[in-house]
Amino acid sequence: MNQTSSQYTKVMKACRAIFEKKTSDYGTAWRILRPSSLTDQIFIKAQRIRTIQETGENKVGEEIEEEFVAIVNYCIMALIQLEEKDLISLELPPKKALGLYDFYSKSAHDLMIKKNHDYGEAWRDMRVSSLTDLILMKLLRVKQIEDNKGKTLISEGVDANYYDMLNYSIFALIHMNYGEEH
Repeated sequence: MNQTSSQYTKVMKACRAIFEKKTSDYGTAWRILRPSSLTDQIFIKAQRIRTIQETGENKVGEEIEEEFVAIVNYCIMALIQLEEKDLISLELPPKKALGLYDFYSKSAHDLMIKKNHDYGEAWRDMRVSSLTDLILMKLLRVKQIEDNKGKTLISEGVDANYYDMLNYSIFALIHMNYGEEH
C-alpha cells in the first residue's frame, strides 16, 4: 500500500501542477460555476473518455490521460464550491486557491488510504474502462441528488461522490503510468 500512496502522490502532484498553471493563466474564473455546472463538465470529460475507449478513435487529439486529470481538478473545484460557502470573492489569490486545492487533495488521499485498505487494492485488478464506467455512474447519481436539491434517504451526499470520482480518476492515471515522466 505504500506503493499506492507514492503513486497517488505523484499523480496528484502532476494534476496540481496543471491546476496551478491554469490558475496562473485564467485566475479562478471557475468560481462562477455552480457545483451542478462542474458536474456537467466532469460528465463531458468522462463521456469523451468512454467514447474514445469504445470507438478507438480520438479525433480531437488530446489524450484521455488529460481528461482524467481534468476530472480530478474539476472534482476539487466542485468540492471547493460545495464546501467553502463562506468564500464570497470569485477571484481568489493563487495562494488561497492552491491552499484549498491542497486541503481537498489531502482529504481525497486520506479517504483513498482508508478505502484502499478495506477493499484490498481491488482497483489494481480493474480495467481503466471499468473505472470510467464507475465515474459515469457516480455522475448520474450526483445529477439525481442535485435534481433532488441535495436530499437523499440513505445515500452518501454529493461530496462523497466527487471524492470517489477523483480517486477513480487517479487510479486510472496510475494504471496508465501518468506522472512518471511529469
